[in-house]
Amino acid sequence: MELEVKSGAIRRVAMIGNHTPRQCGIGTFTADLIEALSSRYANLDCFAVAMNDKVEGYDYPPQVRHEINADELSSYWRAADFLNSEKADVVCLQHEYGIFGGKSGSHILTLLRDLKMPIVTTLHTILREPNADQCKAMAEIVRLSDRLVVMSEKGAEFLQDVHGVDRAKIDVIHHGIPNVLTVDPEFYKERFNLKDKSVLLTFGLLSPDKGIENVIEAMPAILSRFPNTVYVVLGATHPHVRKHHGESYRKSLEDLAESLGVRENVHFHNRFVPIEELTQFLSAADIYITPYLKTEQITSGTLAYALGSGKAVISTPYYYAQELLAGERGILVPCRDPKAIAQEVTGLLGEPEKCAAMQKRAAEYGLEMTWPAVAKQYLESFQRARSEKNQRTRKVIATKNSLETGIELPPVNLTHLRQMTDDTGMLQHASYNVPNYDEGYCLDDNVRALLLMTLLEQREKDESGGVGALSTRYLAFVNHALNPNSGRFRNFLSYDRNWLEEQGSEDSHGRALWALGAVAGRSLNQGRRKLADQLFRNALQSVANFTSPRAWAYSLIGMDEALRGGFKHRETEAMRDLLAERLLRQFQGNSVTDWLWLEDRVTYANSRLPQALMVSGRRMQRDEMVQVGLKSLAWLASIQTSKEGWFSPVGSNGFLRRGETGARFDHQPIEACGMISACREAFQITGDENWLEEARRAFGWFLGRNALQQPLYDPITGGCCDGLHPDRVNENQGAESTLSFLQSLIEMGKIERKHVPRDISWRLVRSESLLESSLSRR
Repeated sequence: MELEVKSGAIRRVAMIGNHTPRQCGIGTFTADLIEALSSRYANLDCFAVAMNDKVEGYDYPPQVRHEINADELSSYWRAADFLNSEKADVVCLQHEYGIFGGKSGSHILTLLRDLKMPIVTTLHTILREPNADQCKAMAEIVRLSDRLVVMSEKGAEFLQDVHGVDRAKIDVIHHGIPNVLTVDPEFYKERFNLKDKSVLLTFGLLSPDKGIENVIEAMPAILSRFPNTVYVVLGATHPHVRKHHGESYRKSLEDLAESLGVRENVHFHNRFVPIEELTQFLSAADIYITPYLKTEQITSGTLAYALGSGKAVISTPYYYAQELLAGERGILVPCRDPKAIAQEVTGLLGEPEKCAAMQKRAAEYGLEMTWPAVAKQYLESFQRARSEKNQRTRKVIATKNSLETGIELPPVNLTHLRQMTDDTGMLQHASYNVPNYDEGYCLDDNVRALLLMTLLEQREKDESGGVGALSTRYLAFVNHALNPNSGRFRNFLSYDRNWLEEQGSEDSHGRALWALGAVAGRSLNQGRRKLADQLFRNALQSVANFTSPRAWAYSLIGMDEALRGGFKHRETEAMRDLLAERLLRQFQGNSVTDWLWLEDRVTYANSRLPQALMVSGRRMQRDEMVQVGLKSLAWLASIQTSKEGWFSPVGSNGFLRRGETGARFDHQPIEACGMISACREAFQITGDENWLEEARRAFGWFLGRNALQQPLYDPITGGCCDGLHPDRVNENQGAESTLSFLQSLIEMGKIERKHVPRDISWRLVRSESLLESSLSRR
């Protein structure tokens, strides 16, 4: 019977996991759970984001609305964007380490960190002794999830003992099973040519850890007492086993049965059967056997199906079987013990009353495991997750715990930006809050503006607000700035629209590539996206000859943006590898124990250097590169914090040379902006929430938490002052400063929406924080 979800409750649920027709247990589970929720609740929209283990994917049903290529990191970013745009009330992740890419399935963390809605994770595998990578991945999943679902009390116990999870965060919900009508077994036995036979059954995808050979070895002893016994092995070989080993395991089982003289009594059905046919086989069976070899298995859909169908069950003592078959609901036998299997099978076949009593206990227990009951429990878990997340959010807002520095984010105000923009593009400078025509335009500020509009476009998804028009204007400026003869961008344009140079700086070229990569990878407008991709390709090769580390860094961030969007750029990947190696060598050639930096001076836009190493290293799967980025950013944070705890960047009036005292002023907005972006990236990689506090510290600089205790942002005009002098604020509200603030505001908005403190600390995922250790040296 269909029920309606109550008003104000969960309306839309997204599942992430494998999905049929992919042949695996989790794929079947995901499809069945969606069907159960949709059937029980008439107005609940439940859909799937499916994991692909092959490039061509699968012929999915309509409830699969998006796909993820398991080994492609950018595919996870696109999936996060899709889920956020779909505005699901809750996401339910079906987790097992092996179905996601990265070390121990760590790619899925990239997706989870970007989601805005509550996350409920169903854990299909919980290891008693995880390795370091598995432990790290699980700790982050625990941190990011609002609730965790396990299918057994043993699973809940492992989460608490091994991973330190609070029991209050865990929901125990059985593996769902279909409603199997009570039918005389002889009805289906006749259908499967098993009339007058005693039927033993094992079903599921075949792999060597299933231990089926032990049942076959038990068959001679079983047949000596009950010669009409048949053992049915139902299921295709696991696709991954078949891919690497073919049908060698199945062939070995057939050969074993032949050698023991029981081949006629062992029936192999080499196919993945639909649920309707599976229930018919279950109805025909007298005894179900799971002879699995791995005792640490925490769940088994096949065992749940058999028990719920009221079958007498014999199983090896893996964790799930111990729990499910307790109370004389089944029989446990040692692993790899054909003699014990034969003894228990003949015992049940020889004592029909004992077998019937066991079946009755199993059927009664299975009533609470049917899919309608499981769907109800899942919806209750989803509602708890949303309620608890809302309570935490309200508490954060009320107490400002999400901003320990007490910062409250102002709304986005584009008034001054619009005043600084004319039909040509973004003007460069202002006298106070009035545009200064004499200074004309520059590429630097127009690409900063283009990047900002792309971020706003993603957030608003609405061209009517003028963001699209501004994006087009700034992109047109960039298009005009590219010198087709040299492949280089010009930078400075006079107010009367004359270029003042044939070739701009390397840094301006790199910034242009950054913005173009973002448009190509993120924009929702196909025209802008295609033009940006074209310009990006035309301007890319020039950077191979650049010598500026910052130009390399800007270009690398832009390349990461382009690749993130799924564009297949072989030349981009090759250029990224070249520049990232150069940047890494910069660190290796300049850093020493007390100077963890990439140059012998700390100058301007400093945080973009470690940020480029982090984004490049993550996509290239170069852990050394990522760690260098984290290490250098932690060091930079340590030298840019005043004794009072304010963000205090290295002054532009002299900078900081190794072995000398750094300049205290002037402080520039681009430093705070860059620090926020880099710290957010560091958090994405590590889960270390201290990075978020560093980002908040840097944002506080704009609002008055700085050396002069004076705000730089003007909420009336929407502009930002150009910097801090030793004795005053520079009151001119130029393009660079205003754009730096607005980009910082967008970044902080993402942080505060997505990274509400959870009840499991990030400290579980690392033995020592680079940032924390650096801060301790201040």
